[in-house]
Parts: sequence; C-alpha cells; structure tokens
Amino acid sequence: MATLTEPSSSLSFTSSHFSNGSIGFNTFSSSSSASNLEVVSLSKLSSNLEQLLINPDCDYTDAEIIVDGVPVGVHRCILAARSKFFQELFKKEKKSSKLEIPKYHLKEMLPYGAVGYEAFLYFLSYIYTGRLKPFPLDVSTCVDSVCAHDSCRPAIDFVVGLMYASSVLQVPELVSSFQRRLCNFVEKSLVENVLPILLVAFNCKLTQLLDQCIERVARSDLHRLCIQKEVPFEVSEKIKQIRLKSPQDEEEDNPKGSDKMLERTGKILKALDSDDVELVKLLLTESDITLDQANGLHYSVMYSDPKVVSEILALDMGDVNHRNSRGYTVLHFAAMRKEPSIIIWLLKEGAKVSDFTCDGRSAVNICRRLTTPKDYHTKTAKGREASKASKARLCIDLLEREIRRNPMVADTPTCSLSMPEDLQMRLMYLEKRVGLAQLFFPTEANVAMDIANVEGTSEFTGLPPPSNGLTGNLSQVDLNETPHMQTKRLLTRMEALMKTVETGRRYFPYGSEVLDKYMEEYIDEDILDDLHIEKGSPQQRRLKRMRYRELKDDVQKAYSKDKESKIAGSCLSASSSPSSSSSLRDGLKNTS
Repeated sequence: MATLTEPSSSLSFTSSHFSNGSIGFNTFSSSSSASNLEVVSLSKLSSNLEQLLINPDCDYTDAEIIVDGVPVGVHRCILAARSKFFQELFKKEKKSSKLEIPKYHLKEMLPYGAVGYEAFLYFLSYIYTGRLKPFPLDVSTCVDSVCAHDSCRPAIDFVVGLMYASSVLQVPELVSSFQRRLCNFVEKSLVENVLPILLVAFNCKLTQLLDQCIERVARSDLHRLCIQKEVPFEVSEKIKQIRLKSPQDEEEDNPKGSDKMLERTGKILKALDSDDVELVKLLLTESDITLDQANGLHYSVMYSDPKVVSEILALDMGDVNHRNSRGYTVLHFAAMRKEPSIIIWLLKEGAKVSDFTCDGRSAVNICRRLTTPKDYHTKTAKGREASKASKARLCIDLLEREIRRNPMVADTPTCSLSMPEDLQMRLMYLEKRVGLAQLFFPTEANVAMDIANVEGTSEFTGLPPPSNGLTGNLSQVDLNETPHMQTKRLLTRMEALMKTVETGRRYFPYGSEVLDKYMEEYIDEDILDDLHIEKGSPQQRRLKRMRYRELKDDVQKAYSKDKESKIAGSCLSASSSPSSSSSLRDGLKNTS
C-alpha cells in the first residue's frame, strides 16, 4: 500500500490553520483578500503572456527556433528568465545585425532524443504561462477506437519528448512532473513501449525512473537479443544480472539450454546486421539451427533494410507465420516497424493478417496503436516527415484491405499461450480505474459501463498460477477453462473496460480528469483500500482523512464543471440530471 502524504493541491489554497487565537477576523479577511488578488494577478499575467504565442497581432519575437524544419518565433528575454540553458546560450551569442533575427536549431541543442513540433509548442506554452494544458489529442493519442490512450505509444512518445526538452533545457519543475507521468506509464504499458522511457531516463540521468524501467524489463519476457539491440550496454548488463538471479530466465531465453545454439543464433543475427544474406544462407546450411529457431525473420523485419528483408524471404528458409517466444508473428513485427513494402512482401508470402498476439492485438491493431491522428489523416505530401506520416496510414490501409479481402477470417485471438504479464497488468489497472469511477461517480460510471456492456463480462481479480506470482481468488477461476478460452474471455473484459474509460473521458471530462490524477499518484495495488478511512494506525487514519477531504473537494468541483458544461448529449443526459447529483452524494457517503 502506498504511504499517504500531506495533500498539496486544493487544500493548500482553501485551508488555513492558525495556532495563535489572537488573530482576528479582519486580519484573516485582509490576508485572504491579498491572496486572492495575487492569484488573480498571476492568472492575468499568464493569460497576457500567452497572447505572445497565440495572437498574430502580438508578434514581437526577436529570435527563431527551427523545429522539424518549421521556424518558431520566441522572445529571448522570456526564455532566458525561465531557463538557465537559454540564459547561457544567449549570453554566448554575439549581437547580430538589426535586419535579421538569430536562428537556432532545436536538434543542435539536444545531444540525444527528439522533440517534435507539437511537443515543443507545448513546452513553450508552459514557459510563457506557467500552466500545463491538456495534451493535444492529434499527437498524444492513437487511432485505435478501443484504446483508452492512457499508455499507448503516441501518449508515451509525447511525454518522452517533453522530458527531453525539460531536462536538457533545464526546467526542473517540468522534469519532476513528467517523471511522475512516465513512472505511471512503466507499470501499465507493454514492455516494448517501456524502452523509450528507459532511454530518456538513462540519457537524462533520472535514476529512480531508470531503476523502475530496468526492473520492469528484467521481469518481462522480452528477448535479451532485442534488449541488447535497443538499450545501452551498461543497462543491458544490469538487466542481465537481475535476470540471472531468476532460475527461469535461461530456460525462457534458451529452452534447450544449448550454448552452441545461442552462439549460432548470435552469428546469424550478426550476419543480418551486416546485410550479408549469403553469409546467413551459409550459416543456416552448415548448422543444425533453422531461421525460425533463430527468429531470424522477426529480427530482419525489425532491423534490416527492406531490400535485405526481401532477399531473406526469397531464401524460402523460414515460416512467415512463425511465432517467437512472446507469441508475436513476423507480421506483428512488421506492423511495429510500419514499413509498407515489408508488409506487402509478407502478405505475398502468405503471412496471416488474422493472427493475434497473446493480449489480443492483430497486426492492424498494433499499427493503429502506434499511429497518431495527425499522421493517419496526413494527406500525401512532400518531405521526409510527410513521407513518414503517409507510411503509417498506408500500412493500416494495406492490413485492413487484406482483412476485407478475406472476410471469413475470424476476428478473435488464435494464440493459445497462457495469459502474459502485460495483459494482467493492463486489466488490473482498468479494474481499479473503473472501480474508482463507480465509487465517486456512480451514475455516470453506470451509464458508461452500460454502453460498453461491462455487465456481460466477468471481473478480473488476478489469476492464481504460480508462474506469474499473482494472487487471485481461486474460487472464481474455472479450472476446466483452457488458456485460449481464458485469454479470449479476459480480452473481452479488457475491451469493455477500455470502452468505459473512453466514454467517461469523452462525456464526463472533468470527473475523468480527477480519476486520472488520482490513478497517477496512487497506482499501487491497494488504491481503493486507501479510501477505507478507519483502517490503519491513528497516523494513517489522520492522513487518509486529509486525503479524503481533498479528493472529495476535487470530485465536487469536477461534478459542477461537468454539469455546467452540458457536454453530455441526449443519450447521456443523466450526467446533468438531479439523480446524478444524488448519486454523487451517495458515492461520497460510501467512502466515509
């Protein structure tokens, strides 16, 4: 259970405790008025400075920063006042001609990592206003209709870019804020999506976040050759050392326990790294290891030049539908890379677009969850970035066209492997998230759950097999259920929960914002137990009461905002009806 700390958000502005009884009402009133005036003044200053960014009539910029080839006008005095990095940068610059303003390239400022145009504008918005706004949806969400967008790759990439900018450009308060978000991502996202978080933690020297990423990758089933390819050597060595302490690691990486097999696999993959197809063919011919045993097609599709991939496929020495130890086919890897030519070659060779991963994603699902709305809706344009965006859309179109061409293909997972850790973690998070919504917004939650047909699925409380270490309710587990049936059932539950969360975010945004904030701060396993105020020691109960008062205040404000905004349409009119207000009061009573 997480240790509750002193609340620092809404209570800090609304509550004052005076130990000196001689302080009179006039003094308090005067102090309160001065505080309110300061808040109003700061808010007005923030809004005024924002006009320098968004109002074309207020264009008094004296410098430009080039981001992805696009010039962004900035004011050096503001940047220098807010960032030590810019202060030092502008000090070094010589005075330029009055007729031309200095230009800086963002990629030259960043020794590692990449910050996109939208992420930099978001960063600038904070620099000017001191406020964090909601992320722009067209670059921080994916185009998968059932994704909750709380841990998909675009959401992670956007925060990773912001972290690079905040760390290198030296804005410490943003580093702290985004580190908390990334820590939250680590525990609920797919392990392959943890790798960019690990890299930003390593490059920006975020020790706590790095340790969390290393632990997450070490306990996953991600193949060690992929880890060696993706992360710095010293990090991969730490992961290796942690895995050596686990007796099952060597068995998972190498079921036969053959050092010779590992050595030969390494040679084949090194030959692929060198684009030496003839050497690959020679090694396969002279050894007793096959291309499938080495997962050579997976490796080539992910890392080799597309022309090399076509040559490897032409050897006809591997199965394009072969699954690696994690249940991924070669086409799944091609979808991750988003290279249209490779997808076409695989489909020509008979790759099955209907195959699913263990957590229920097809190749088109994978591709959609890696693609932002901006990239998906980008029309065929010119330039490198446009080409990248067009490729993402083209890959999705190719895979969807193949599905339409063969409509008899069952749209259900075909993998019968046991339920992976990523799916378990995802389900546990969603169960907590929806449970919290039921507690504080019962009517709104019930509406969203009815739309998603959650009642038709069975609740996930954790599974009991010793292989994954989870503790669950054995009485609720059907021992006659096959792994395939179990995975299919739980995937149905996960899709319903994700749809519930997405419906809540769309029609009840302010309440959802409160829940998201709470989930980010208290993501441990006992999140709902924290609200049982009478449990624990006297000190714990006191802290829980304080946290409860703060959360209750946030919930009341969120309900008022949702009601006033009248966002819900006719089909969700319950969100603004008297019954919703009474249900909120009932929900608050249940927590006391």
